[in-house]
Amino acid sequence: MAKTIFDTSMSLDGFMTASDQTPDEPMGHGGERLHEWAFSGDETNQRFLAAAVADLGAVICGRRTYDSSLPWWGADGPSGPARRPVFVVTHRAPTESPAGGVYRFVTDGIESALNRARVVAGDKDVCVMGGADIGRQYVDAGLVDELSIHLVPVLLGGGTQMFDRRPGHLRLEAVDVLPTPSATHLRYRIVREQEASR
Repeated sequence: MAKTIFDTSMSLDGFMTASDQTPDEPMGHGGERLHEWAFSGDETNQRFLAAAVADLGAVICGRRTYDSSLPWWGADGPSGPARRPVFVVTHRAPTESPAGGVYRFVTDGIESALNRARVVAGDKDVCVMGGADIGRQYVDAGLVDELSIHLVPVLLGGGTQMFDRRPGHLRLEAVDVLPTPSATHLRYRIVREQEASR
């Protein structure tokens, strides 16, 4: 069954970006370390990415992630040659986007973006791609089935935290763990309240 998965890379001390973010360094000083696993030559990481793209039907991201990632993504988006559609949640669509790009701009909220993404994804997964803000919104609204966290062996000491303002408890069930030298890929299913009370 298709799932909605929140996916992010994170430092061992819980940061999704480093501190001192600038337009030239949107991940903060040294924050690109969090994504090096995806570009390494490690065969396990490459197989992991290929499997994730094969299961992927659509991506959702926030406007900040779109703006800061577009120079690397280009018209094809984060799935590269697979060209999975990307729904960008924003207050206002940009006046320009790449010609022939995979991007669709959604100005009427996170639920609308998810509904539209599910339609095009069909029986494949929808990935909500971190940024912390968009991830929190989807998790807090109960719209995420699983968390996929790529835990990178680095302590950043500051930056943007994903789970620093979580209201209440969220019970998780481990689904998968894949260790590699540059990241440990963790997958958790979110246990719904009705399940937890059984």
